[in-house]
Amino acid sequence: MVKYKVAEIKPDTHFNSDVMLDSLFLLTTPPCSVTAEALSCLKKWGFLEVYSEDEKTLSKIEEDKNPEKTEHKQISLGETESVDLSEFTDEEESVPEEQIPEKFKTSEEVDLSEFTSETPEPEKKAQPQVQPQQIFQQPNPTPVFQNPAAQMQNAYQNFSANANQQSAQQQPFNFSSEPVSISKEEDNRKLLESQNAYDKFMEFINYVYTKYATQKIISLPELNGKVLELCNFVRENKKFLLRISPSYEARNKNFLISHSLRTAIFAIIIGLQIRMPYEKLIELGVASILHEIGQIRLPPQLYMNNNPLSHSEKAQMQTHTVIGYNIVRNAGLPLTIQLGVLDHHERENGTGYPRHLLKNNISLYGKIIGVACSFEAITAPRNFREARTTYEGMIEMLKNSNHLYDETVIKALLYSISLFPIGAFVFLSNGRVGQVVDVSPTSPKNPIVQIVGSVNPDGTPKRIQTDDNAIKIVRTMNKEESADLRKALGDTL
Repeated sequence: MVKYKVAEIKPDTHFNSDVMLDSLFLLTTPPCSVTAEALSCLKKWGFLEVYSEDEKTLSKIEEDKNPEKTEHKQISLGETESVDLSEFTDEEESVPEEQIPEKFKTSEEVDLSEFTSETPEPEKKAQPQVQPQQIFQQPNPTPVFQNPAAQMQNAYQNFSANANQQSAQQQPFNFSSEPVSISKEEDNRKLLESQNAYDKFMEFINYVYTKYATQKIISLPELNGKVLELCNFVRENKKFLLRISPSYEARNKNFLISHSLRTAIFAIIIGLQIRMPYEKLIELGVASILHEIGQIRLPPQLYMNNNPLSHSEKAQMQTHTVIGYNIVRNAGLPLTIQLGVLDHHERENGTGYPRHLLKNNISLYGKIIGVACSFEAITAPRNFREARTTYEGMIEMLKNSNHLYDETVIKALLYSISLFPIGAFVFLSNGRVGQVVDVSPTSPKNPIVQIVGSVNPDGTPKRIQTDDNAIKIVRTMNKEESADLRKALGDTL
């Protein structure tokens, strides 16, 4: 360890490895600098020296005076990790936002007609529960990529063709005006079961992140087994999982864990919608769970900040995709998972990061996780704003301003979770109030609704299929209206 006097360290000095107060307590980690505020606190608390394994680099002030030494794009990640951003940056593909072609710019109006089909999807045959031995023939499967770029291109083409074929093959089928209802007790039981499973998946992801933070270990067999379990549970209980929303307190306490799980759920739902093979669906789930793992090497105040980030803070925050890629690559995870972690902030028009990729140059998992991650962020509470409803989040995604996201992925998200959020209360055209309880497979703006205060002859809650003619949704209730209704109905809801 090299000893440094606090009084001699200049503000915004960068170190090439962790800076320690002693053998146990960490002050900062690369690529973050030692700020003026941190130095002030150290002096105030009586710390005269800090320790690091490597020599410090130029401070921010010194770098400004030495522009030749700041042209390189290498980010130090400590003694054993180093990433050269030039490997991921193609200056010719970088597209400044002001130079986005007009064809990438969209209006704020959203036409939902293209997402509505007069002919619903044919009935699907029941799918058997998939067992681990059907997916994996060895404890640590790692696919062989003879040509990674070509394989990802083929995957994307198959992905788009699969989604388009699904729409083209729809056959006429008449929905029942009274979808099958379940009792209130059964509904509550399934919702509680889903909440308990959700909490257990949260615990597992926390375990994965903690294990890496403390031991630098990521076990692919462990992840594969748990993600297979998650995929099966999402497929069987989607309409109950979508009714679970983390509280503000729980969200802020476990931000990375909550965000990673919800992103994984949305990504798996999209994968199921486009009929992704199960082995690919599991890889997608693993990449979704790990897509933010690079943030554990950044100061929490960067992603838990109440205020807008400064230019330098944004630059630090944007390194998490490369750091995460480096982590999963060193852990020996498959290339497709590595690219999903690296590409999840790339955007279709080239304005994303870290490589400013365009359209089909973005990996398949990167496209899906990018949509799932953004949608989750919009619809979840943060310490600086309240969560928006799924309806508001979906409208924002459908606008797709400047063509940030792949249209096929957005369409898959829309068809799988509906325009109106499951669990939301809505006003109907017949004057009644209903609660959205399930999606329609072919008409995302006409979900299945449970009529409040109405029951079938057998005593089960009455459910109807909304449509554009007889009974349609007029609008969703706002938070105040929903709270008043819940309070008025109490246990009868």
